[in-house]
Amino acid sequence: MKQEAVSPKEALYQDLKRSILTLRRLPGSDIDEVRLAAEYGLSRTPLREVLRKMAGEGYLELRDNRGAQVSAMTHKTLRDFFLAAPMIYAATLRLAAQNATPEQIATLKEVQRSFRAAIDNGSVEDRVFYNDRFHALIGELANNIYLTPSLRRLLIDHARIAGTFYRPRNEPMHKNLAVAAEQHDQMIESIETGDEDRAAQLAIDHWELSRGMIEMFVTPKGLDVQLGEQV
Repeated sequence: MKQEAVSPKEALYQDLKRSILTLRRLPGSDIDEVRLAAEYGLSRTPLREVLRKMAGEGYLELRDNRGAQVSAMTHKTLRDFFLAAPMIYAATLRLAAQNATPEQIATLKEVQRSFRAAIDNGSVEDRVFYNDRFHALIGELANNIYLTPSLRRLLIDHARIAGTFYRPRNEPMHKNLAVAAEQHDQMIESIETGDEDRAAQLAIDHWELSRGMIEMFVTPKGLDVQLGEQV
């Protein structure tokens, strides 16, 4: 089946989104609007429409007289992230188990296959992208106008943090990724069977796994320094 052509605005939106989620555009970096307009063949008005949309979703910050920049990651945003993540993930999965349609579940399974393929082929960028897509789809299944914006903002920083801890290729990290993929499968099963309590618990378990991987990366074992005798 022939795919429909993507408009320049949609192409810009998708490319910017992916580059932010995968850290090809670093937090706090400036957006070169002139270059993007030329690259995607857009005038200022449609370009600014895309940037405003992405600012509303939390990917960008628009500054008066200084243009757009990628949303920063500060101490406060990280603290808020760790405080809110388990509550939002659990509530979202519970609602997904209540509201998901067979068509939505089929799409979720397809994204999960892509995530597993990314684990197998070692593509860090694809792992981050498809993991983000998996959880964003769960938000769509939950279909709650209050939770969805919070989940979307949470996932942006989760993906960017994941861009660091998905990179090591040691055995514990590979094992944890396998566990994460298995938890995704269990989430799909709980959604498909409408098991709300199990879905919510899986969200907490999955969050604890993610938090453990983050801590593994940011708090490495200290160096064993051998101190010589003082002269």
